[in-house]
Amino acid sequence: MSDRRDFIKATAVGALGLAALPSAASLAATPLVPSGTPTKHELPPLPYAYDALEPHIDAQTMQLHHDKHHAAYVAGLNKAEDELAKARASGDFALVQHWSKQAAFHGGGHFLHSMFWTVMAPSGKGGGGEPSGALMDLIVRSFGSFDAFKKQLNAAAAAVEGSGWGLVHFRPSDGSLIILQAENQHKLSSWGSTPVLGIDVWEHAYYLKYQNKRADYIAAWWNVVNWAEVARRVESAR
Repeated sequence: MSDRRDFIKATAVGALGLAALPSAASLAATPLVPSGTPTKHELPPLPYAYDALEPHIDAQTMQLHHDKHHAAYVAGLNKAEDELAKARASGDFALVQHWSKQAAFHGGGHFLHSMFWTVMAPSGKGGGGEPSGALMDLIVRSFGSFDAFKKQLNAAAAAVEGSGWGLVHFRPSDGSLIILQAENQHKLSSWGSTPVLGIDVWEHAYYLKYQNKRADYIAAWWNVVNWAEVARRVESAR
């Protein structure tokens, strides 16, 4: 019963956050920066210490992953959007395909990593175990059982060719969860659905501790999944 109350509380907080956002009309009427100026994206802080997810994910991996790899995606996205702004100003779109691809790659990396940090929490302190309440009901309705959901996500993440992600999306058209893969951070993306949970299976996410044993890393990752945050993201995506 307390789990269901926690879920309702979390979704209510998410709804309040959405309600506080300015409307599209107010955004259009009150520009914060000169028209056409690209956003300056920033690296979000980790919501916990580098060593908080040990022994499942080690501190050195977390520091390098966040401070170096994610920071590089933020820098790459800013660079790509700056170059596209320059192209608009000059009217020279000769490199539009290149910078559009760079924006998709680095933008995907920034978005997915920003989600990744929040859908994990220290084991026993919000991370691990199984979901409950409405989220568990949705998983069972979408996949038949939690065990089937877990096995499919394990298989999808393990089978990503090269670098990429195993992702759980919420699909509003039928109110279901679906499991997808992403090569790199943007290829094989799905339209009409929103990622609500993901595991990064680029080698930089696990190689220091697990070497080439991707399946071992995936198995350990379940111990730090933050189900309360996943539930909040599902409700926001509705």
